[in-house]
Formats: sequence, C-alpha cells, structure tokens
Amino acid sequence: MSTAATPAPVRGTTNTRRVPRFPLAVPTDVTIVRAGTPQSIPGRSVTLGERGLGVVLAGELNPGDSVNLEFHLPDFGGRLKLNAVVRYQALMQCGLEFQGLTREQQKLIEHWTRTRSISNPNPAFPVAAPESPASSIVPPALTAPDRSRHGARFRHILSIAVFATLLLSALGWWRWHRAWDELESQIPAANPLPQQAPAYVPAEVMQRLLTHKTEPIYPEAARQANVQGVVVLDTIIAPDGSVLDVHAISGPEELVPAAADAVKWWRFQPYQANGHAVEVETRLAVEFQRN
Repeated sequence: MSTAATPAPVRGTTNTRRVPRFPLAVPTDVTIVRAGTPQSIPGRSVTLGERGLGVVLAGELNPGDSVNLEFHLPDFGGRLKLNAVVRYQALMQCGLEFQGLTREQQKLIEHWTRTRSISNPNPAFPVAAPESPASSIVPPALTAPDRSRHGARFRHILSIAVFATLLLSALGWWRWHRAWDELESQIPAANPLPQQAPAYVPAEVMQRLLTHKTEPIYPEAARQANVQGVVVLDTIIAPDGSVLDVHAISGPEELVPAAADAVKWWRFQPYQANGHAVEVETRLAVEFQRN
C-alpha cells in the first residue's frame, strides 16, 4: 500500500510512497481499545495525504493496531472522525492508513490535498513564480565572456538553492521537535505509588491458608550433634500466596538455613483484605526433632 501518511519509513524498510503528502500541524486525538477499555492518546499531525495521516503521539502504538482519529481540517470547517490502521512506527512518529472512509470524507480530504497540490505542486520546496512569455524565447548564442558570466551566475543560484534546502530541512526538524515538546508538556507527571506496608496476620490464620508445605532437610551435622529445636521465621507472603522473604528471629543457628530453604517453597491461599489480595507478614515456626 501507499505510505502517504508516513513521516519516516521504518528502519530497514524502503519508502514506497506514491501519493503526495502535505504539511498539516493540528492537534489530533487518537483512541485505541486495549483490554476492552478505550485509551485516548493526544498527538499532533505532521502530514496529510489522500490515504493517510502522519502524526507524533504522546504514547506508543504498534503496526496493525486499529484506532479512531479526530482532527480539524483547516479551511474546510468541522472535525473529521475517521478509522485508521497503524502501518508504520518509527521513533515517536506513526503512519496511519485511513479505513472505511465515507464518500463525503473521501471527497473532503481529496479536495483539501488537491488544493494544496495546485498551490504547491512539490510540497518539499517553495512554489516557483509563473513563467513569463518572454522566458520561452530561445536566447542567441552566447560568447565566451557571456558563458563565463552565466556559469558564475548558475553556481551562485545553485549555492542559494542548496542553502534554502538545508534551511527548510532545519525548519522542519525544529517544528517537529516543538510539536513534540508541546505534547510532552500536556502529559501529567507520573507520581510514584506509595508503598503500603504488609498487613500483619497471626501465624494460626496463615496456617489455615497453607496449600503446600515442603518439609525441611535435617542437616546431618546438626543431627549427629543432637541439635534440636524450633526455628521461628519472620515471613513476607505475596498477594498470590508465594513467599517473598524470610528472616530468622530465633532458633539454633545450625538449623536456620534448612528452615529458611524449606519455607521459601511454601504456598498459601491469597489473603483477602477489603475484597482484595494483599501482601502479608507473619511468623512461621519450623521444628527439628531427632527421632
């Protein structure tokens, strides 16, 4: 398909654009449905063609995503509400291909782009002044001094054209960065969520929620030395019931590593608080007794 709306081709992809695109810098709202929930992403258009729109967005889209567009078309009144598909994504720009345009929408976009094409046949360069009838007259043969003067004039004009091209490129780059800065200024700063301390739950409550228990391996050296007793561990349990961390509170030092290694594999039913699974802290006891 044509890449009329694509500001820049994806890295490693050849740009096959055949439909002209024209500069258009207006606020553009892009809506995408994710997990059943509509998500609105603010943006600003860069270029518009008959088949699509190039935009910079304050969010990420992926090629193939279906989105809804809403933007104002200058000089023609009203806001356009369209469907589109993401065809290209490179850096912070996206190329969107229009889908399912109504007849009126298609005519409106075509009329807008063709009006720009008449006023500026090549949107990458300024419009040239119309040619006067005298310019079509074939000049007489030039003498050597005339050719030298005309050659110098040609080089001067060429230098001006190169400078103008570089100036236009720099201006386009500046406008693109300014549009993106405006978008970033509209994005609210992300405030880090406060970390909530785990809820303390008595050991007897968590024992009733225990679904999997791994027995500790009695260290042979401790067995031979007749080391027995109970190791008490301060334990943090995740909302999904897995053990996040253990810390020994009391018990024989020779038995602490074995007790901690076993408890790390224990699993519990999620502990519910106000209808939601939460992280909890409790104390678990592991007993070592020589038979």
